[in-house]
Amino acid sequence: MLKEWSVAVCLATTVTLSAHAADKAKLDERVNNASQVLHELMSTPDKGIPSDVASKASCVIVVPGFKKGAFIVGAEHGEGVATCRTGSGWSGPAFVQLSGASFGAQIGGESTDLVLLAMSRNAAEHLLQDKVKLGGDIGIAAGPVGRQAQASTTDTANAGFLSYSRSKGVFAGVDLSGDVVTQDKDDSNTYYGKSTTFESILHGNVNAPAAASNFEHTVAQIFGGSRADNARR
Repeated sequence: MLKEWSVAVCLATTVTLSAHAADKAKLDERVNNASQVLHELMSTPDKGIPSDVASKASCVIVVPGFKKGAFIVGAEHGEGVATCRTGSGWSGPAFVQLSGASFGAQIGGESTDLVLLAMSRNAAEHLLQDKVKLGGDIGIAAGPVGRQAQASTTDTANAGFLSYSRSKGVFAGVDLSGDVVTQDKDDSNTYYGKSTTFESILHGNVNAPAAASNFEHTVAQIFGGSRADNARR
């Protein structure tokens, strides 16, 4: 009986570890996909995020493969990662979900990559809430595109978040008003292998797995270094 119980425990442990490894692999893939989106952003500077805007971003959210579909009334949902500028660089990735409802003549499904920039400390602090309604809890506007473009319009200059979409290799500003950013605590805990908080992750108090280094490096290449580095400019 004891032997059978031991075997059952071992099998249950093996299944649990295998499931955890599979979940971790999916999260690694999501982080890598986010890094790839940013790499493609770097390769199209004339149609990407202006350097002046990028250097002022406090946090970056990347949602690879945001799905939008259905007819007349469509649902939108995507899973992505967020990182914030800290005193020593960029934080490790925290996992988020973006969801909402779209209205209009949509037939079939559509998938696009999204990049959201928090442009103020207030916007960054909103990410520490469980849910943030874009355009409700804090303003959002379609971001300017192009190497020399600037956030010059009143709506854009005053927005807490700027948003971009990439479809068929082309980046453009997109309005995500009404959509909701939600913390994905379960995925973050799985990724870091322990219970943690968004505040700890986004403030840079939790060391990210080695697998996130490419993502962090890519973010730093596009958006610049730490808060201290930016203050010296």
